[in-house]
Amino acid sequence: MTPYQVRGSASRRDHITAGLSIVLLEAVIESKVCNIMGKDSKAKEGKGKGKQAASGGDENASKGKGKAGKSADGLGTCTYVKARHILCEKQGKINEAYKKLQDGWLSNGDKVPPAEFAKLAAEYSECPSGKKGGDLGWFPRGKMAGPFQDVAFSTVIGATSAPFKSTHGYHIILCEGRKN
Repeated sequence: MTPYQVRGSASRRDHITAGLSIVLLEAVIESKVCNIMGKDSKAKEGKGKGKQAASGGDENASKGKGKAGKSADGLGTCTYVKARHILCEKQGKINEAYKKLQDGWLSNGDKVPPAEFAKLAAEYSECPSGKKGGDLGWFPRGKMAGPFQDVAFSTVIGATSAPFKSTHGYHIILCEGRKN
């Protein structure tokens, strides 16, 4: 007997209801964890910790893989993320865009202002969202392809990711927010 099964002559509806109750309970718990961890990560951000997700170079290219997305600072626990991105088919073009970000802000340890990131997205991005400054709006976990989702949900709010490859090409992500 599995934890989802009810003893006796329970109907299929009873099993589904019990399963949904467990899923809802798990969602509430995750929501509380996200709220708690979100406050902690903002406090750490203010002290200069994690100024840029991209400042470590290749180290951060693997940040969105495996268990790194479920870090102790709570980055991997929220349900929605708000992001902008630049998408290029060629690695050389995404590196050129990233160099502009480095020269303007990242090399100084500064965060890229969303308006400036939007200008670069409009100039470099080959995605239709480039016309909107790369704005993807809010999207839930599970909507985007593997590496893109991993990086989007593991990048600190206000930080810019290092360039990375997905099935669609090469990306740079600016994380603008998180919520449940």
